[in-house]
Amino acid sequence: MLLLTDGDRDVLPVLDLLPYAVQTAPLARWAEAAKTPDVAAILVDASEQLNQGRTTCRLIRANRPDTPLLAVVREAGLVSVAVDWRADDFLLTTAGPTEVATRLSMAVSRRGAATTAGQELIRIGDLTIDPHSYTTRLRGDSLALTYKEFELLKFLAQQPGRVFSRDQLLREVWGYDYFGGTRTVDVHVRRLRAKLGPHSESMIGTVRQVGYKFVAPAPASPLRVADMLPAPAAWDRAPITSSI
Repeated sequence: MLLLTDGDRDVLPVLDLLPYAVQTAPLARWAEAAKTPDVAAILVDASEQLNQGRTTCRLIRANRPDTPLLAVVREAGLVSVAVDWRADDFLLTTAGPTEVATRLSMAVSRRGAATTAGQELIRIGDLTIDPHSYTTRLRGDSLALTYKEFELLKFLAQQPGRVFSRDQLLREVWGYDYFGGTRTVDVHVRRLRAKLGPHSESMIGTVRQVGYKFVAPAPASPLRVADMLPAPAAWDRAPITSSI
């Protein structure tokens, strides 16, 4: 595992408690360090410099598209982590050993599954989700989603109609029992619906007392020939009476 940091391993002290062989390198030397062939995952320290961390993540992803990549941030920096970082996930500097191990394992599994699946586009109605470029388009317009909003939408859209509880979504999308609890799922769903807009917010359906599901829009009804004909004139509709 490679940790890119301008400080030292203390940025994520829990690494010393886990059975990982960790090598460190300065952020500026990412290109040289990332050439190591047997790196199983790369951690980028963005705890002090969010912009530098974002830039480094994007450069690494462009050069090593199949390597699991995680950003290390402080809790206050969470709001700045978006899909354009191109990272697979993030780690809080205060994370415990179970959380770090779980997130690393999930990042490795997701990256392997994505590579096998070829990062196929998800197209449902007017919605297009591109897992490779981390972009989402609705009726041709790009949606500005945060990292977790994108992951949540992608996860639900991959299994339309299936209902997931809030606890399931926390495990599958967040990767562990998030410190904010299940309320964070409701917050992200509300923000997602707002960005989808009034005509498409119903794609994220609520199942009362259970959780959420993705609702695929109904296909448009085929246009019938009769629908294309003009309405008959009044004299055409009048009953014919005989004068005899």
